Amino acid sequence: MATRLCRTQNITTVNGQFPGPTITACNGDKLVIKVTNRAAYNVTIHWHGIRQMRTPWADGPEYVTQCPIMPGGTYTYRFTIENQEGTLWWHAHSKWLRATVYGALVILPKRGSLYPFQKPQIDVPVVLGEWWDTDIADALRQAMLSGTGPNVSDAYTINGQPGDLYNCSSEGEMGSKNLRKMG
Repeated sequence: MATRLCRTQNITTVNGQFPGPTITACNGDKLVIKVTNRAAYNVTIHWHGIRQMRTPWADGPEYVTQCPIMPGGTYTYRFTIENQEGTLWWHAHSKWLRATVYGALVILPKRGSLYPFQKPQIDVPVVLGEWWDTDIADALRQAMLSGTGPNVSDAYTINGQPGDLYNCSSEGEMGSKNLRKMG
């Protein structure tokens, strides 16, 4: 359940978080991520921007590099981050689930390496998204029936929260932090 724009909706999340958890790793790390699908829909996870050089089956597009993880099923993604640093993102790669099932993937320099700049005191990933004030599955269904694209979202979000231009937005936190841009 999530409440945005004065409305509570039942949405699919990862570990009850919207957006999902930030995954932090270092260049050279091998990631082993076990996904258990407790949703009512098939799902796969795409590691956006990760070069799957010797592990294409871990890339995530459903019916392309893997079969979807069925409700109640489990799949373990295994891949090594090679020669990459920065902030990327992961997201569901199954129909409309990418609207709520996503999060940051922060890749730090290889252990023992220096930062190319002064090491930040604190890092806060900035995760951009959208919020629909309707059931997302219904919005997709309507688009399929009409032959048009899904309705435009009702709000843009930063770290899962709509900005203060929207009614019923939450109060933000003032302060000075280093931000990471995803992409």
